[in-house]
Amino acid sequence: MTILHVSGATSWGGNEQQLVDTIYGLDKLNVSNHIFCYKNSPLEKYVLAHNLKIVTTENKNNLSLSKSKALKQSIIDLEIDLIHLHTSDSVTTYVISDILVNLNVPAVFSKKGVSSPKKGLSAFKYNYKNIKKTICVSKAVLESFKKTLKQKNHHKLQVVYDGIKTERAHITNQLNIRDRYNISSDVTIIGNIANHTRAKDLVTFVETVNYLVNHLEIKNVCFVQIGKKGKYSEKFLPLIKEYKLENHIKIVGFLDNAFSLIPQFDIYFMSSEREGLPITIYEAFFQKTAVISTKAGGIPEAIKHDDNGLLSEIKDYEDLAKNISRLIKNPELREIFVKKSYALVLNKFTTKQLAVNTLSVYKDVLRIK
Repeated sequence: MTILHVSGATSWGGNEQQLVDTIYGLDKLNVSNHIFCYKNSPLEKYVLAHNLKIVTTENKNNLSLSKSKALKQSIIDLEIDLIHLHTSDSVTTYVISDILVNLNVPAVFSKKGVSSPKKGLSAFKYNYKNIKKTICVSKAVLESFKKTLKQKNHHKLQVVYDGIKTERAHITNQLNIRDRYNISSDVTIIGNIANHTRAKDLVTFVETVNYLVNHLEIKNVCFVQIGKKGKYSEKFLPLIKEYKLENHIKIVGFLDNAFSLIPQFDIYFMSSEREGLPITIYEAFFQKTAVISTKAGGIPEAIKHDDNGLLSEIKDYEDLAKNISRLIKNPELREIFVKKSYALVLNKFTTKQLAVNTLSVYKDVLRIK
């Protein structure tokens, strides 16, 4: 079986990491994988550095006939059986190319996030006849995406949870957070890995720290936020100074292999307002770090409140702060959460399970038993 993975990504994030991790797992199941992506993209850089099979194209308008022809030629040259679409942009490329040059190969699409219902041309592309399956990263994503698909296409939806590559555990980071930021050994370090986007709701992140430090008077704490800055940064960064939290929040910026810093966190904290089901939660589980989060998207499918972590309603910074305070004061509870979450991730959320379940979808589409 030969699969062409198509991505229109122009930046690097969790979705791109999942793409290459999926290929890693599929390779072990004797699936031949090729990646079709943009030249000079972070994905191309990664693929070339790791000796994966790749075809690149210029980042042109999706109506570009040359892009469609390049995709068709790749399908012919590589004898592709199935196309796996990993971004919304790649769905557009596939649909337009199939209409223009008749690709004659079915596709599946990976839907990662919860989004508002689509109409018009956007709805048309997701309902396109030759997209045979939509792989949803959580039940929450599936239920959300139903609103975009016509009822006759609901049977195409299937949940396949993402998974982490446990072999990455050996990767270490030379950055020592306590040394770099002069954090004493008695201070609790609470980490967050999230690019500065609206979905991650870092305003609530700062509001939570403010309530914890200035209202609950939990002072012996330092929050470390790692992620790429963007236009949303200006929405929350000024609040750090306004609330006089400079000694309690450290903004690190983007780091390669940020997940490798998770073992240095005492608690992992997410304030998101919208999520599919982020792999950083799985990374925290695997690195034996307790997690506190909002109930955004599919997160409650991985964390059961008071069983293997603590959850709060979206934007409820007071409750988030109280949960953090509770976990700081109760290391025994932290250890219970860690043990349960570690067992869960090994049983359900690794690239091994991801690859097996993804291959099952491929076989279903291709009618292979």
